[in-house]
Amino acid sequence: MIYSAILIAALTLLLSFIIERLSGALRFPAVAALIIAGIVGNPLLASLGITLFGLDQVVPVIGTLGLVLIVLDGALDIKLTRPALRAASMAFASALAGFVACLLFFASLAMALLDLDGFQACLLAVPFAVISSAVAIPSSQGLDAKTREFVVYESSLSDIVGVLVFFALASSDGSLVDITRQLAGGGAISLILSVCCALALAYALMSIEGQVRHLPALAALFALYAIGKIYHFSPLLMVLLFGLAMNNPGWMTRLPFRREGISSEYPATLDSFKSLATELTFAVRGFFFILLGYWTDLAALANPYAWLAAIVILTIIYTSRYSLLRVMKMESRDMLLWVAPRGLITVLLFINARQLIHVPDYLNGAVLIVVIASALMVMLSRPATAQQGT
Repeated sequence: MIYSAILIAALTLLLSFIIERLSGALRFPAVAALIIAGIVGNPLLASLGITLFGLDQVVPVIGTLGLVLIVLDGALDIKLTRPALRAASMAFASALAGFVACLLFFASLAMALLDLDGFQACLLAVPFAVISSAVAIPSSQGLDAKTREFVVYESSLSDIVGVLVFFALASSDGSLVDITRQLAGGGAISLILSVCCALALAYALMSIEGQVRHLPALAALFALYAIGKIYHFSPLLMVLLFGLAMNNPGWMTRLPFRREGISSEYPATLDSFKSLATELTFAVRGFFFILLGYWTDLAALANPYAWLAAIVILTIIYTSRYSLLRVMKMESRDMLLWVAPRGLITVLLFINARQLIHVPDYLNGAVLIVVIASALMVMLSRPATAQQGT
């Protein structure tokens, strides 16, 4: 049994690597390919008498690790300049406005069609209102630097806003006053703690010498993230700030407690840390989406109501995004229109929502259809994107 588990884990990693390479060559979204591989793998393993147990606990854990690593990996590619800060403010406005618009649309539909009250409808709507950085950031690789920065900021901030709102709702008593209190208090505390923890971690990694330092730093990052989640803060903001601090050490020297210059060895340290983050991101992301496919109930995918719900959800997503980008007069709106995928964060929040309220079974299938279809929309827009980005 032990060696079978090792074999399955190793083959899953190798399969993820092959799928990632082939997806890049064939211009097919890796997320969709990984999920399909998991769906196909379920009956294949069953025919060999192999069944994977405990996925209800394993999939959310792997997904959370993947979310942290993907946001970190994206932030480690961003250089903070004045134009970049302006782009970040635009991205925050876009992320917030897009989230609110989708939340209102989806909550209204849930109240009208599923007989949910306003509180329950908002809980169910949040997962579908969030842009997934787990899909958006890797999908932005072919874009020009300016547009890629916008995608990294927008998707990461959308994740942060979505997580903050969802757990403010989940922790409240359902009244507007308590939801506002949870949101305002949690947001302020999250921001303060995130800045402090991110700077402390970055300072520690810059100062510690020795060969073993990257994994302990990541372990501390995961530990702080878990503590933040336990107390219903939004520690994803800390992850984003930590990555930005690491890739922009010049900003650290402006702080009162960090007046000395950056070591000449720091660029090599940063490169090795980036390499480790990229490798771990690949592994965790591959495991998550393959296991998600394996975990999927095929009967839910075959339900016509699941497809109808997915079509309605996707229509709202892209209609609201098109309107928003036009109102904001974004220069790259033709590129950005389709870069609004749902993915890892959607699945994780939906799993949490399903534990708090009763939802129709067909929505389980609708979630996966939305994830795959939105990833495909990014892929289908890539020829035009690549042409404009060159």
